[in-house]
Amino acid sequence: MTQKPLIALAVVVLAAAAAGAWYFGRSPAPSDRIVLYGNVDLRQVSLAFSGSERVAELAVREGDRVRAGQVIGRLDTRTLALRVAQSQARIGVQEQALLRLKTGSRPEEIAQAEAQVSAAQADAELAAQQLARLQAIGQSTAGRAVSQQDLESAQARRKVAQAQLDNARKARQLVVSGPRKEDIGQAQAQLEAARAELALMKHELEEAELKAPIDAVVRARLLEPGDMASPQRPAFTLAITDPKWVRAYVAEPDLGRIQAGQEASVTTDSQPDQTIAGKVGYIASVAEFTPKTVQTEELRSSLVYEIRVMVDDREDRLRLGMPATVTLRLDAASTTGR
Repeated sequence: MTQKPLIALAVVVLAAAAAGAWYFGRSPAPSDRIVLYGNVDLRQVSLAFSGSERVAELAVREGDRVRAGQVIGRLDTRTLALRVAQSQARIGVQEQALLRLKTGSRPEEIAQAEAQVSAAQADAELAAQQLARLQAIGQSTAGRAVSQQDLESAQARRKVAQAQLDNARKARQLVVSGPRKEDIGQAQAQLEAARAELALMKHELEEAELKAPIDAVVRARLLEPGDMASPQRPAFTLAITDPKWVRAYVAEPDLGRIQAGQEASVTTDSQPDQTIAGKVGYIASVAEFTPKTVQTEELRSSLVYEIRVMVDDREDRLRLGMPATVTLRLDAASTTGR
């Protein structure tokens, strides 16, 4: 009875020795895949209002999906709307001023200038007649009936009347000729400046609406209605879900087995039985020390190369920073070449 256990033990030892000799004596078979560990990554964009005004409305919250061009926030535009109305009124004034210059003098204005010339001419003739009468009286009486002072006053009145006549004639010429080209050009420039100012205000009015630049998911809402917005204060942070990739790191010995466009599959700890298809989209050309995100013991003190596996996550199962397992399938050439 005591020999049977010993015989059985000997058989077990011999079998284990044979299995060990076969295992360690055989040549290692090359692996047909590479398994890497990384994290989900995607691009983000920070959105801020262009103007500095109080926030009137924010239409989305964290986790909401937004489409390109969708309005997701508005500023208080009451002050800006009043400025737009003021600018429009100023443009109306400038347009009327330019139209008046381009139209020139009205017939009534020309007639008024003619009347002023006639009145000035009548005054000049009357002053000349009075002077001539006094001079005639003085000559006939040898200067006894008219004093020298009266003659000098009459001569002065005639000169003043003649000057007023010349002034009226020049004024009539200006009225008939109309405004100068320089005045019209100045009025035109002022009108264009007012229109440019209005266009700028309308643009600011449009910029008071914050629109999503691309299809994305709201990651963070950083302002609330009533807050003072400015171009330096982001209102939202958006996560761009397409493209999406897994950032992983590969050791130098395996670098030659990976190439751009190589097929891959991605799984997560939460859904290990559901794979997501992907392809290698980027391979770093410069080595770096193993980053903290690498999760394998063997690579913690090695130089590695970053790769990005672009994934086709149509169901949006991957989240930013989520740990993921990447399995790269190797073709026959790369497998036998190692």
